[in-house]
Order: sequence, then structure tokens, then C-alpha cells
Amino acid sequence: MMNLVRWNPLREMATLHQGLDRWFDDSFFTPRRWNGETNLKTWNPAVDLYEESDRFVIKAELPGLDRKDIEVDLNDRVLTLKGERSFENEVKEDGYYRKERAFGKFHRAFTLPANLNADEIKAEFKDGLLTINIPKPEEEKPKQITIH
Repeated sequence: MMNLVRWNPLREMATLHQGLDRWFDDSFFTPRRWNGETNLKTWNPAVDLYEESDRFVIKAELPGLDRKDIEVDLNDRVLTLKGERSFENEVKEDGYYRKERAFGKFHRAFTLPANLNADEIKAEFKDGLLTINIPKPEEEKPKQITIH
């Protein structure tokens, strides 16, 4: 038995828009993959985001970066992680076959729950792994209102 699905033109337009973006990006504006080569202009670090009983944790892989190359900001409930991995000078030696590591600026943003205490957010960078611990806000307790 088939279900009747209402046609949503906005959803269709969004799908078309994404398809066109992907087509233009792949065809004209970014280097394509040839023989395993990757796009060296764009780089987004891998990020894990998970929840524990008392906190949220964000872990970002940032190999080859120094602490000074990374910025973490919180503004209006949006935690922003940004930085840049600088392009290394090309090695001109015998035996150099390919360059696959990506370089450039990156920018990641995460919307956090309301009522967080920004002063309690802690970030640690060790061995190319940035770990950000975000304590969960204390739940507001119901307030008993006395009737006079």
C-alpha cells in the first residue's frame, strides 16, 4: 500500500540547490581528485562531539598545528573553532612523489545549549588533539509560589 506524500516545493528547491552546488564545486571551482590526489586548498579537521552525564565534549584532530594557530571563541551560544595550517615549502628532492596533506584555514561552529557558564569551559591541546569540555548547566529547580 502506498502512502500519500504532500509535495513540498521548498524541499525540492533545497535539493536542487544542493545538487547544483555540488556540481559546480566538483566541476569548475575545486581541483578534482585524479589518481588519489586530494584538494589541498580546503581542510576541515575531523571533529567528534559527544555528551556525558555532566558535560559535552568536543574533540578536534589538528595535527601539525601549534596552540598559537588555534582560536576557540564563544559568542551568543555559538562555540567557534578556527585556525590555519600553513603550507610547507615544497620539497625538491629525489624520491618525492606526491603531496596529499591539506593546508589552509578552517572554521567550525557549534551551537551550545542555553544557560551555560562560559567561565567553566576548558580547552586542552595535546599531541595534535584539541579537547574542549563544556559543563552542562545546572537544571533550574521548580520554584514554589506562595498564594496570598
